[in-house]
Amino acid sequence: METIAQRVRNLAEPEILLMAQRSRDLKAKGLDVISLSIGEPDFDTPQHIKDAAIQAINDNYSHYPPIPGYQDLRKAISDKLLRENGLTYAPSQIVISTGAKQALFNAMFAVVDHGDEVIIPSPFWATYMDIVTLCEGKSVIVRTSIDQSFKITPEQLEKAITPKTKLLMLNSPSNPTGAVYSAEELEKLADIIRKHPQIKVISDEIYELISFSEKPVSIASFPGMLERTIIINGVSKGYAMTGWRIGFTAAPVDIAEACVKIQGQLTSAASSIAQRAALAAYEGPLDESIKMCEAFKRRRDIVVDIVKDIPGLKFFVPEGAFYLFPDVSYYFGKSDGKTTIKDATELTMYLLEHALIATVTGVAFGEPNCLRISFATSDENLRKGLTRMKEALAKLK
Repeated sequence: METIAQRVRNLAEPEILLMAQRSRDLKAKGLDVISLSIGEPDFDTPQHIKDAAIQAINDNYSHYPPIPGYQDLRKAISDKLLRENGLTYAPSQIVISTGAKQALFNAMFAVVDHGDEVIIPSPFWATYMDIVTLCEGKSVIVRTSIDQSFKITPEQLEKAITPKTKLLMLNSPSNPTGAVYSAEELEKLADIIRKHPQIKVISDEIYELISFSEKPVSIASFPGMLERTIIINGVSKGYAMTGWRIGFTAAPVDIAEACVKIQGQLTSAASSIAQRAALAAYEGPLDESIKMCEAFKRRRDIVVDIVKDIPGLKFFVPEGAFYLFPDVSYYFGKSDGKTTIKDATELTMYLLEHALIATVTGVAFGEPNCLRISFATSDENLRKGLTRMKEALAKLK
Protein backbone atom coordinates (compact mmCIF):
# COMPACT_ATOMS: atom_id res chain seq x y z
CA MET A 1 0.00 0.00 0.00
CA GLU A 2 1.31 3.44 -0.98
CA THR A 3 1.97 5.86 1.86
CA ILE A 4 1.51 8.99 -0.24
CA ALA A 5 -2.01 9.72 -1.51
CA GLN A 6 -2.69 9.27 -5.22
CA ARG A 7 -3.77 12.92 -5.61
CA VAL A 8 -0.31 14.00 -4.45
CA ARG A 9 1.50 11.42 -6.57
CA ASN A 10 -0.38 12.84 -9.57
CA LEU A 11 1.34 16.20 -9.10
CA ALA A 12 4.35 16.88 -11.30
CA GLU A 13 7.64 18.20 -9.95
CA PRO A 14 7.60 21.89 -10.97
CA GLU A 15 10.09 22.53 -13.78
CA ILE A 16 10.55 26.09 -12.55
CA LEU A 17 11.77 24.90 -9.15
CA LEU A 18 13.96 22.22 -10.72
CA MET A 19 15.71 24.80 -12.91
CA ALA A 20 16.15 27.11 -9.92
CA GLN A 21 17.81 24.28 -8.00
CA ARG A 22 20.12 23.39 -10.91
CA SER A 23 21.09 27.03 -11.19
CA ARG A 24 21.86 27.25 -7.45
CA ASP A 25 23.94 24.07 -7.64
CA LEU A 26 26.14 25.56 -10.36
CA LYS A 27 26.45 28.85 -8.50
CA ALA A 28 27.55 26.92 -5.41
CA LYS A 29 30.42 25.58 -7.50
CA GLY A 30 31.55 29.14 -8.18
CA LEU A 31 30.15 29.44 -11.71
CA ASP A 32 28.78 32.76 -12.95
CA VAL A 33 25.20 31.66 -13.67
CA ILE A 34 22.80 34.37 -14.80
CA SER A 35 19.21 33.56 -13.93
CA LEU A 36 16.63 34.50 -16.54
CA SER A 37 14.16 32.14 -14.91
CA ILE A 38 12.96 34.17 -11.93
CA GLY A 39 9.23 34.88 -11.66
CA GLU A 40 9.40 37.78 -9.22
CA PRO A 41 10.40 41.46 -9.35
CA ASP A 42 14.02 42.17 -8.46
CA PHE A 43 13.09 45.43 -6.74
CA ASP A 44 12.72 46.15 -3.03
CA THR A 45 9.32 46.68 -1.45
CA PRO A 46 8.57 50.45 -1.37
CA GLN A 47 9.67 52.12 1.86
CA HIS A 48 6.24 53.38 2.95
CA ILE A 49 4.97 49.78 2.85
CA LYS A 50 7.88 48.50 4.94
CA ASP A 51 7.34 51.35 7.38
CA ALA A 52 3.69 50.30 7.78
CA ALA A 53 4.78 46.76 8.65
CA ILE A 54 7.25 48.04 11.25
CA GLN A 55 4.54 50.24 12.72
CA ALA A 56 2.19 47.25 12.86
CA ILE A 57 4.76 45.30 14.87
CA ASN A 58 5.16 48.23 17.26
CA ASP A 59 1.36 48.52 17.49
CA ASN A 60 1.21 44.86 18.53
CA TYR A 61 -0.64 43.40 15.56
CA SER A 62 0.33 40.01 16.92
CA HIS A 63 -3.02 38.28 17.36
CA TYR A 64 -5.16 36.19 15.01
CA PRO A 65 -6.79 38.39 12.35
CA PRO A 66 -10.30 37.61 11.06
CA ILE A 67 -10.18 34.66 8.64
CA PRO A 68 -11.23 36.71 5.57
CA GLY A 69 -8.82 39.53 6.48
CA TYR A 70 -8.92 42.83 8.31
CA GLN A 71 -12.02 44.84 7.45
CA ASP A 72 -10.06 47.99 6.56
CA LEU A 73 -7.90 46.05 4.09
CA ARG A 74 -10.96 44.47 2.49
CA LYS A 75 -12.50 47.94 2.25
CA ALA A 76 -9.30 49.34 0.69
CA ILE A 77 -9.36 46.60 -1.98
CA SER A 78 -13.06 47.19 -2.59
CA ASP A 79 -12.26 50.89 -3.09
CA LYS A 80 -9.35 50.06 -5.39
CA LEU A 81 -11.51 47.83 -7.58
CA LEU A 82 -14.07 50.63 -7.96
CA ARG A 83 -11.53 53.41 -8.42
CA GLU A 84 -9.11 51.68 -10.79
CA ASN A 85 -11.26 49.01 -12.47
CA GLY A 86 -14.80 50.35 -12.31
CA LEU A 87 -15.95 47.20 -10.47
CA THR A 88 -18.36 47.22 -7.52
CA TYR A 89 -17.50 44.62 -4.88
CA ALA A 90 -18.56 45.01 -1.26
CA PRO A 91 -15.84 44.41 1.34
CA SER A 92 -17.72 41.22 2.28
CA GLN A 93 -16.93 39.89 -1.21
CA ILE A 94 -13.17 40.28 -0.68
CA VAL A 95 -11.18 37.46 0.94
CA ILE A 96 -7.54 38.03 1.90
CA SER A 97 -5.31 34.97 1.54
CA THR A 98 -1.72 33.89 2.00
CA GLY A 99 -0.74 34.83 -1.55
CA ALA A 100 -2.64 34.74 -4.83
CA LYS A 101 -1.89 31.03 -5.13
CA GLN A 102 -3.97 30.28 -2.04
CA ALA A 103 -6.70 32.61 -3.31
CA LEU A 104 -6.72 30.62 -6.54
CA PHE A 105 -6.86 27.30 -4.69
CA ASN A 106 -9.71 28.54 -2.48
CA ALA A 107 -11.72 29.60 -5.53
CA MET A 108 -11.15 26.36 -7.43
CA PHE A 109 -11.88 24.23 -4.37
CA ALA A 110 -15.08 26.19 -3.77
CA VAL A 111 -16.42 25.69 -7.29
CA VAL A 112 -14.98 22.52 -8.84
CA ASP A 113 -16.54 19.15 -8.07
CA HIS A 114 -15.30 15.70 -9.08
CA GLY A 115 -15.30 15.46 -12.88
CA ASP A 116 -16.03 19.14 -13.53
CA GLU A 117 -14.12 20.57 -16.47
CA VAL A 118 -11.92 23.65 -16.32
CA ILE A 119 -10.92 25.23 -19.62
CA ILE A 120 -7.30 26.40 -19.50
CA PRO A 121 -5.79 28.17 -22.52
CA SER A 122 -2.23 27.05 -23.17
CA PRO A 123 0.40 28.36 -22.42
CA PHE A 124 -0.62 28.67 -18.78
CA TRP A 125 0.91 29.23 -15.37
CA ALA A 126 2.15 25.82 -14.26
CA THR A 127 0.08 25.65 -11.07
CA TYR A 128 -3.35 25.87 -12.72
CA MET A 129 -3.50 22.24 -13.81
CA ASP A 130 -2.21 20.90 -10.50
CA ILE A 131 -4.87 22.77 -8.54
CA VAL A 132 -7.56 21.37 -10.83
CA THR A 133 -6.11 17.90 -10.18
CA LEU A 134 -6.20 18.43 -6.40
CA CYS A 135 -9.84 19.49 -6.73
CA GLU A 136 -10.56 16.27 -8.67
CA GLY A 137 -11.58 18.25 -11.73
CA LYS A 138 -10.48 17.77 -15.33
CA SER A 139 -8.26 20.29 -17.11
CA VAL A 140 -9.36 20.92 -20.70
CA ILE A 141 -6.31 22.41 -22.39
CA VAL A 142 -6.92 24.65 -25.38
CA ARG A 143 -3.67 25.16 -27.23
CA THR A 144 -3.18 28.62 -28.67
CA SER A 145 -0.46 29.68 -31.09
CA ILE A 146 2.17 32.35 -31.22
CA ASP A 147 0.45 33.73 -34.33
CA GLN A 148 -2.58 34.61 -32.17
CA SER A 149 -0.34 36.02 -29.41
CA PHE A 150 -1.19 32.95 -27.33
CA LYS A 151 -4.77 34.15 -26.67
CA ILE A 152 -7.83 31.91 -26.80
CA THR A 153 -10.33 32.87 -29.50
CA PRO A 154 -14.14 32.85 -29.10
CA GLU A 155 -14.29 29.99 -31.60
CA GLN A 156 -11.82 27.91 -29.61
CA LEU A 157 -13.69 28.63 -26.39
CA GLU A 158 -17.05 27.65 -27.82
CA LYS A 159 -15.64 24.41 -29.20
CA ALA A 160 -14.12 23.47 -25.81
CA ILE A 161 -17.34 23.94 -23.82
CA THR A 162 -19.32 20.86 -22.80
CA PRO A 163 -22.16 20.29 -20.31
CA LYS A 164 -19.44 19.50 -17.74
CA THR A 165 -17.62 22.82 -18.14
CA LYS A 166 -17.54 24.70 -14.82
CA LEU A 167 -14.77 27.27 -15.21
CA LEU A 168 -12.75 29.22 -17.73
CA MET A 169 -9.28 30.18 -16.51
CA LEU A 170 -7.98 33.50 -17.84
CA ASN A 171 -4.66 35.22 -17.07
CA SER A 172 -4.02 38.74 -18.35
CA PRO A 173 -1.30 40.01 -18.38
CA SER A 174 -0.03 36.48 -18.87
CA ASN A 175 2.65 34.40 -17.26
CA PRO A 176 4.50 33.04 -19.28
CA THR A 177 3.70 34.91 -22.50
CA GLY A 178 3.25 38.57 -21.59
CA ALA A 179 0.03 38.65 -23.63
CA VAL A 180 -2.67 41.13 -22.58
CA TYR A 181 -6.26 40.66 -23.74
CA SER A 182 -7.82 43.79 -25.23
CA ALA A 183 -11.28 44.98 -24.21
CA GLU A 184 -12.61 43.87 -27.59
CA GLU A 185 -11.15 40.37 -27.19
CA LEU A 186 -12.55 39.98 -23.68
CA GLU A 187 -15.98 41.21 -24.73
CA LYS A 188 -16.15 38.51 -27.40
CA LEU A 189 -15.19 35.85 -24.84
CA ALA A 190 -17.83 37.24 -22.47
CA ASP A 191 -20.42 36.87 -25.24
CA ILE A 192 -19.66 33.13 -25.33
CA ILE A 193 -19.69 32.73 -21.53
CA ARG A 194 -23.07 34.45 -21.21
CA LYS A 195 -24.58 31.75 -23.44
CA HIS A 196 -23.60 29.07 -20.90
CA PRO A 197 -25.03 29.88 -17.44
CA GLN A 198 -23.15 27.08 -15.65
CA ILE A 199 -19.73 28.60 -16.40
CA LYS A 200 -17.79 30.97 -14.15
CA VAL A 201 -14.51 32.70 -15.01
CA ILE A 202 -11.44 32.88 -12.81
CA SER A 203 -9.55 35.98 -13.89
CA ASP A 204 -5.94 35.93 -12.67
CA GLU A 205 -4.93 39.60 -12.69
CA ILE A 206 -1.78 39.43 -10.55
CA TYR A 207 0.33 41.24 -13.21
CA GLU A 208 -2.22 44.06 -13.57
CA LEU A 209 0.25 46.84 -12.69
CA ILE A 210 2.88 45.61 -15.15
CA SER A 211 1.41 46.57 -18.51
CA PHE A 212 3.26 48.46 -21.23
CA SER A 213 0.49 50.07 -23.27
CA GLU A 214 -3.16 50.33 -22.28
CA LYS A 215 -4.30 49.49 -18.76
CA PRO A 216 -5.52 45.87 -18.64
CA VAL A 217 -9.29 45.38 -18.58
CA SER A 218 -11.04 42.79 -16.41
CA ILE A 219 -13.61 40.49 -18.01
CA ALA A 220 -15.72 41.24 -14.91
CA SER A 221 -16.35 44.74 -16.29
CA PHE A 222 -18.64 43.58 -19.11
CA PRO A 223 -22.44 43.36 -18.72
CA GLY A 224 -23.53 40.26 -16.85
CA MET A 225 -19.98 39.18 -16.02
CA LEU A 226 -19.45 40.62 -12.53
CA GLU A 227 -21.56 37.85 -11.01
CA ARG A 228 -19.83 35.28 -13.22
CA THR A 229 -16.23 36.27 -12.45
CA ILE A 230 -13.82 35.44 -9.63
CA ILE A 231 -10.91 37.89 -9.61
CA ILE A 232 -7.54 36.76 -8.25
CA ASN A 233 -5.00 39.47 -7.48
CA GLY A 234 -2.53 40.57 -4.82
CA VAL A 235 0.52 42.64 -3.97
CA SER A 236 3.30 40.28 -5.09
CA LYS A 237 4.14 41.54 -8.58
CA GLY A 238 3.00 45.15 -8.80
CA TYR A 239 4.39 46.17 -5.39
CA ALA A 240 7.44 43.86 -5.27
CA MET A 241 6.02 41.99 -2.28
CA THR A 242 6.35 38.32 -3.28
CA GLY A 243 7.62 37.25 0.13
CA TRP A 244 4.89 39.04 2.07
CA ARG A 245 2.34 36.49 0.79
CA ILE A 246 -0.82 38.56 0.42
CA GLY A 247 -3.36 37.81 -2.30
CA PHE A 248 -7.08 38.30 -2.54
CA THR A 249 -10.24 36.95 -4.11
CA ALA A 250 -13.07 39.22 -5.27
CA ALA A 251 -16.08 37.06 -5.96
CA PRO A 252 -19.87 36.68 -5.84
CA VAL A 253 -21.09 36.49 -2.24
CA ASP A 254 -21.69 32.72 -2.16
CA ILE A 255 -18.24 31.96 -3.55
CA ALA A 256 -16.53 34.45 -1.21
CA GLU A 257 -18.28 32.82 1.75
CA ALA A 258 -17.17 29.38 0.56
CA CYS A 259 -13.58 30.62 0.25
CA VAL A 260 -13.70 31.83 3.87
CA LYS A 261 -14.97 28.43 4.98
CA ILE A 262 -12.17 26.62 3.11
CA GLN A 263 -9.44 28.98 4.30
CA GLY A 264 -10.66 28.61 7.87
CA GLN A 265 -9.79 24.92 7.72
CA LEU A 266 -6.42 25.39 6.00
CA THR A 267 -4.39 28.43 7.04
CA SER A 268 -6.93 30.66 8.77
CA ALA A 269 -6.03 34.30 8.19
CA ALA A 270 -3.03 35.67 6.34
CA SER A 271 -0.21 37.24 8.40
CA SER A 272 -1.37 40.22 10.44
CA ILE A 273 1.81 42.21 9.76
CA ALA A 274 1.72 41.49 6.03
CA GLN A 275 -1.92 42.60 5.90
CA ARG A 276 -1.03 45.96 7.44
CA ALA A 277 1.71 46.34 4.84
CA ALA A 278 -0.77 45.48 2.08
CA LEU A 279 -3.13 48.15 3.41
CA ALA A 280 -0.38 50.72 2.95
CA ALA A 281 0.16 49.43 -0.59
CA TYR A 282 -3.48 49.78 -1.60
CA GLU A 283 -4.03 53.11 0.14
CA GLY A 284 -0.68 54.64 -0.79
CA PRO A 285 0.80 56.17 -3.94
CA LEU A 286 1.62 54.10 -7.03
CA ASP A 287 4.81 56.04 -7.81
CA GLU A 288 7.18 53.12 -7.11
CA SER A 289 4.96 50.66 -8.99
CA ILE A 290 4.98 52.97 -12.00
CA LYS A 291 8.79 53.23 -11.86
CA MET A 292 9.05 49.43 -11.73
CA CYS A 293 6.75 49.11 -14.73
CA GLU A 294 8.85 51.63 -16.66
CA ALA A 295 11.99 49.65 -15.82
CA PHE A 296 10.39 46.41 -16.99
CA LYS A 297 9.36 48.08 -20.25
CA ARG A 298 12.93 49.28 -20.81
CA ARG A 299 14.22 45.78 -20.10
CA ARG A 300 11.67 44.26 -22.42
CA ASP A 301 12.99 46.48 -25.19
CA ILE A 302 16.56 45.38 -24.41
CA VAL A 303 15.54 41.73 -24.63
CA VAL A 304 13.59 42.17 -27.86
CA ASP A 305 16.46 44.12 -29.45
CA ILE A 306 18.90 41.27 -28.77
CA VAL A 307 16.64 38.28 -29.37
CA LYS A 308 15.38 39.57 -32.74
CA ASP A 309 18.89 39.07 -34.10
CA ILE A 310 19.11 35.41 -33.00
CA PRO A 311 18.38 33.21 -36.03
CA GLY A 312 15.34 30.96 -35.86
CA LEU A 313 13.64 32.41 -32.77
CA LYS A 314 10.01 33.35 -33.28
CA PHE A 315 8.23 35.56 -30.77
CA PHE A 316 5.76 38.39 -30.29
CA VAL A 317 6.57 41.47 -28.23
CA PRO A 318 5.07 41.04 -24.73
CA GLU A 319 2.55 43.69 -23.69
CA GLY A 320 2.81 43.04 -19.94
CA ALA A 321 4.37 40.99 -17.12
CA PHE A 322 8.14 40.45 -17.40
CA TYR A 323 8.63 37.50 -19.72
CA LEU A 324 9.51 36.76 -23.34
CA PHE A 325 8.26 33.40 -24.61
CA PRO A 326 10.00 32.58 -27.91
CA ASP A 327 9.38 29.53 -30.06
CA VAL A 328 12.75 27.72 -30.16
CA SER A 329 11.74 24.70 -32.25
CA TYR A 330 14.13 25.84 -35.00
CA TYR A 331 16.93 24.37 -32.88
CA PHE A 332 15.34 20.95 -32.35
CA GLY A 333 17.50 18.30 -34.01
CA LYS A 334 20.55 20.56 -34.16
CA SER A 335 23.84 19.69 -32.48
CA ASP A 336 27.10 21.29 -31.34
CA GLY A 337 28.91 18.04 -32.14
CA LYS A 338 28.37 16.63 -28.65
CA THR A 339 24.80 17.43 -27.69
CA THR A 340 21.77 17.05 -29.95
CA ILE A 341 18.78 19.15 -28.94
CA LYS A 342 15.58 17.11 -28.95
CA ASP A 343 13.16 19.53 -27.29
CA ALA A 344 12.81 22.75 -25.29
CA THR A 345 13.75 21.05 -22.02
CA GLU A 346 17.05 19.84 -23.49
CA LEU A 347 17.66 23.31 -24.90
CA THR A 348 17.26 24.91 -21.47
CA MET A 349 19.76 22.41 -20.08
CA TYR A 350 22.17 23.11 -22.96
CA LEU A 351 21.94 26.85 -22.27
CA LEU A 352 22.51 26.31 -18.56
CA GLU A 353 25.56 24.10 -19.08
CA HIS A 354 27.13 25.88 -22.06
CA ALA A 355 26.04 29.50 -21.63
CA LEU A 356 25.52 29.54 -17.86
CA ILE A 357 22.06 31.09 -18.19
CA ALA A 358 18.93 29.70 -16.55
CA THR A 359 15.67 29.77 -18.49
CA VAL A 360 12.50 27.68 -18.11
CA THR A 361 11.26 25.11 -20.59
CA GLY A 362 7.90 25.82 -22.17
CA VAL A 363 6.87 22.28 -21.22
CA ALA A 364 6.25 23.67 -17.71
CA PHE A 365 3.59 25.95 -19.22
CA GLY A 366 1.99 23.51 -21.65
CA GLU A 367 3.87 24.74 -24.73
CA PRO A 368 6.66 22.32 -25.71
CA ASN A 369 8.12 24.47 -28.51
CA CYS A 370 8.98 27.48 -26.35
CA LEU A 371 11.06 28.59 -23.41
CA ARG A 372 10.49 31.42 -20.96
CA ILE A 373 12.98 34.24 -20.51
CA SER A 374 12.42 36.48 -17.50
CA PHE A 375 13.60 40.08 -17.68
CA ALA A 376 13.19 40.59 -13.92
CA THR A 377 16.91 41.23 -13.56
CA SER A 378 19.35 44.06 -14.24
CA ASP A 379 20.01 45.54 -17.67
CA GLU A 380 23.60 44.33 -17.37
CA ASN A 381 22.55 40.76 -16.62
CA LEU A 382 20.13 40.78 -19.53
CA ARG A 383 22.72 41.97 -22.03
CA LYS A 384 25.36 39.58 -20.70
CA GLY A 385 23.03 36.58 -20.45
CA LEU A 386 21.38 37.01 -23.84
CA THR A 387 24.73 37.56 -25.53
CA ARG A 388 25.83 34.22 -24.06
CA MET A 389 22.60 32.68 -25.31
CA LYS A 390 23.16 34.03 -28.82
CA GLU A 391 26.71 32.65 -28.89
CA ALA A 392 25.68 29.22 -27.56
CA LEU A 393 22.82 28.87 -30.06
CA ALA A 394 25.18 29.81 -32.92
CA LYS A 395 27.16 26.63 -32.18
CA LEU A 396 24.13 24.43 -32.92
CA LYS A 397 24.21 23.28 -36.53
